[in-house]
Amino acid sequence: MHTHIVHAHPEPLSYNGALTRAAETQMKRQGATVTTSDLYGAGFDPVEAGRHYSNRAEPERFVPLAEQRHAWRSDTVPEDIRTEISNLERADLVILQFPLWWHGPPAILKGWMDRVFMNGGLYTSRMRYGAGYFKGRRALVSVTTGAPRAAFGPKSRGGDFETMLWPVQYSMHYMGFAVLPPFISYGVQGHGYSYEDRETLEERLSGNLGNWALHLSKLDDAERLRFPDWPDWDEDGRATG
Repeated sequence: MHTHIVHAHPEPLSYNGALTRAAETQMKRQGATVTTSDLYGAGFDPVEAGRHYSNRAEPERFVPLAEQRHAWRSDTVPEDIRTEISNLERADLVILQFPLWWHGPPAILKGWMDRVFMNGGLYTSRMRYGAGYFKGRRALVSVTTGAPRAAFGPKSRGGDFETMLWPVQYSMHYMGFAVLPPFISYGVQGHGYSYEDRETLEERLSGNLGNWALHLSKLDDAERLRFPDWPDWDEDGRATG
């Protein structure tokens, strides 16, 4: 078994960094090999642009879908993207590790999806959802937030995690991954926002790392999240049920 972690936090000593290191340790303990893409550390460029393509299909204007398809067919995929795709192809499990910023992932992770999930290569009109390129592989989101657990839920001030994580998790489903229930680390407080004393915080966050390792140890028993799939739509893409 091979696990690949996509790490999206700019500070290696952050709690996100601790969660990534805990995941690496736990998966190796379970007999898996592990690789990690540290997007900030690698200086990954999240902005899709014509400058990434050496052999342009349309030199006069930049059409991302066309250039991605052309690069795939002409074997001129940008080297950084080729590396990321290779990591995903090798993985049985992909973990996305990131903080919740403005009710969603950091821009670098969204840009990673924009560039890595290449049109005409990793998805086509029929090669997606349950028939996606990564069918048979699993994906898991691990996300941190500064506010306490009580602040989240439908109509709560922190927002509803099911709604906020939907774009990321549904995109992984779109690519064919079986998406497992997320692991949410609440109350990673600080820098002017405090809900408990420092000693209690450190004890709780330390325990949370143990809970994360336990979560990873039970993935084989986890039921994947359910999303709409081909049988649920008519030929126009409308729900049939």
